Amino acid sequence: MTAILAQTAQFLVATLGGFAFHLLGIPAAWMSGAMVAVVILGAFGRSRPLPRPLADAAMLVSGATMGGGITPEALAAVTRYPASLALLVLAVAAGTGASMLWLTRAAGWRRDDALLASAPGALSTVLIIAVERKASVGSIVVVQSIRLFVLIALLPSLVVFLGGGAPGSRLPGEGMPLESPAGLAAILVGGLALGLVLERLRFAAPILLGATLVSATLHATGFAPGVVPPPVAVVGLVLIGVFIGERFRTLELTSLRRVLPAALGSLVLSTGVAMSLAAAASGLAGVGLSEALVAFAPGGLEAMMVLALILGLDPLYVGVHHLARFLGIAMVLPVVVGFLGRPRGETAEPADS
Repeated sequence: MTAILAQTAQFLVATLGGFAFHLLGIPAAWMSGAMVAVVILGAFGRSRPLPRPLADAAMLVSGATMGGGITPEALAAVTRYPASLALLVLAVAAGTGASMLWLTRAAGWRRDDALLASAPGALSTVLIIAVERKASVGSIVVVQSIRLFVLIALLPSLVVFLGGGAPGSRLPGEGMPLESPAGLAAILVGGLALGLVLERLRFAAPILLGATLVSATLHATGFAPGVVPPPVAVVGLVLIGVFIGERFRTLELTSLRRVLPAALGSLVLSTGVAMSLAAAASGLAGVGLSEALVAFAPGGLEAMMVLALILGLDPLYVGVHHLARFLGIAMVLPVVVGFLGRPRGETAEPADS
């Protein structure tokens, strides 16, 4: 009974943290706010490990939510920008490779830690895999957070300087129909079944990957139109925040100072590659340089989509590119990390810079 009460209290505190971040307009608010709240609980010795069934439920719901972006309309839009999307794939591969090379050669990181820190966007997937694989979560978070912070701080000014449009008024997903109960059930049951198979094959984040694949397939074929009901999605994000946050108790200021040089080098390399190829994509796709820069920016899906809407940029072009990158990373990263990574039971040493 005491354990149940402790878990309930932790979930409520995490939900309040997510709600506070939501009110402040912070990207990925429910997950990041819950994570910060649980880290604070951990500082007082009050955080608790998330039971395995709840962790699996969180990944199942999150995978269903991520795969929901693959609609027939989105697939049709992809055909309008084949050359630009090909350059995006090159930008992701080259930027990630350059960052990995810097982190492994100059900073002495493990290859799988360097890959997770270098992956552009898909932060929820990255952190889930990092926690599950016992990677250096604190160091990975520092690199990812600094990249996102700099992009959000500087990219709007650059876009305005280049002639970005007027602010938009819609939010991503506004007005979209909700998933039917039958469709949602098919996604969750199918995702769990595939996730269990992937787990036996030793894939990283198998439940998340299985749910994403099943959801993407059913949405792309039109069998399960609509989005996961927001309350369900919020619960999943809060639980992931709890899952990550209680493992993040050991990060200290000394760790931040140690990782900072590695993070800045990664930022310069990955962003430089992305911006260079964005300029080429602008001409090929016939869109403004502002649109291409935001579409290729190695930041989070939610943050870049909201940024595009605030700046009045073409939401279709930006959205298709970030969705393609996000889902590609979510599906490919667990496979690559499983190939590069350490055995599941081996504990990682903190990455040094």
